Amino acid sequence: MIYIDDVYATEVLDSRGNPTVQATVVLGDGTKASAIVPSGASTGSKEAIELRDKDPKRFKGKGVLQACDNVGKIGDELIGLEPFNQARIDKLIYEIDGTGNYSNLGANAALGVSMAVARAAAKSLGTPLYRYLGGVSASVLPTPMFNVINGGKHADNSVDFQEYMLMPLNFDSFSDALRAVTECYHSLKEILQKSNHSVSLGDEGGFAPNLKNNEEPIKVLVEAIGHAGYEAGKDIAIALDAASSEFFDKSGYNLKGEGRILNSAQMVDYYAELCGKYPIVSIEDGLSEDDWEGWELLTKKLGGKVQLVGDDLFVTNAAILAQGIKKRAANSILIKLNQIGTVTQTLETIRLAHRSGYTCVVSHRSGESEDAFIADFAVAVNAGQIKTGATARGERTAKYNRLLEIERELVCGEYLGKTLFHK
Repeated sequence: MIYIDDVYATEVLDSRGNPTVQATVVLGDGTKASAIVPSGASTGSKEAIELRDKDPKRFKGKGVLQACDNVGKIGDELIGLEPFNQARIDKLIYEIDGTGNYSNLGANAALGVSMAVARAAAKSLGTPLYRYLGGVSASVLPTPMFNVINGGKHADNSVDFQEYMLMPLNFDSFSDALRAVTECYHSLKEILQKSNHSVSLGDEGGFAPNLKNNEEPIKVLVEAIGHAGYEAGKDIAIALDAASSEFFDKSGYNLKGEGRILNSAQMVDYYAELCGKYPIVSIEDGLSEDDWEGWELLTKKLGGKVQLVGDDLFVTNAAILAQGIKKRAANSILIKLNQIGTVTQTLETIRLAHRSGYTCVVSHRSGESEDAFIADFAVAVNAGQIKTGATARGERTAKYNRLLEIERELVCGEYLGKTLFHK
């Protein structure tokens, strides 16, 4: 038998230069594996609690030494257990915390251990992480959603919507899709430079130009697709993440970049207008996390032809997703492991989504690292879609490069079963 021999944590840096938790698990056979926890800037109010030290003398209060200490407390309970029962390990972590939202240990401590245990178990067995978590059915390479223009909280510009993404269609492989969008990304840079717009990068690798309104980035993306030799709507489509909870207040949806305030029905009409003019196939957080009536209206009007993704709305929480299913709000869910706290809880939410006909988009956070756990995770659950930024910045390309490795493993026939690419 192989048992967990040691669990510890280190305070490391994420892609924004803020501290985060790196948890490490050591097994009795000498296997050692680590996992780095991401952190979001635009966060839902119902997310699991990320623990920060709030000591103004260290990292402006953003230190995670307490969370690192809590990793050790979790480890005290895990040492001597077998690492191969992920559900048992994660249930124990949840019980040690005892709050339901990890406000005691911190979701950053809980998730770090959960991911590190999974990675150590897979490594000990000599099995790729996606195969360990997903079994023999793990064979679908996800369609990527590339965030190439940043706004909102992810950039210092006048654009209200947070992300404008390119989504490849009808390509035969992940690598072909990645190449096509990378070509569009470079074309976009050339177009912005010729128009004297900034090509500085936002948190997720996209450009952050000061464009005149929230529609202008879509026009520029359509131009970039054509400039790269592809057809918008046929080869490459557009996806939006409005992150509307960030510009929603008691007055309504305050589009400061356009100088107007809209109510829920008007926002729905605005999205319908944009979808009628441009090849938009997915809208994330089109309405606020608390605007359930608005979500129902949006889904009724656009849900038959557009993927409507709940991020802040659902926060990867199965109980909240169940409410949305009952209300017929949205038709897709964004999956972020650190919103809920453990690998097992995330898997439970995905299972509910799939049973209910909702699509799943596995996602990074704006504060990321070189850890590519979500690349394996997306393949493990056959999510079919992944959102992990532009084809720039090492913490983003780490995920794409890992998916290229997985594609090669599957295509080369190292594992039985047909390899699929979600189109």
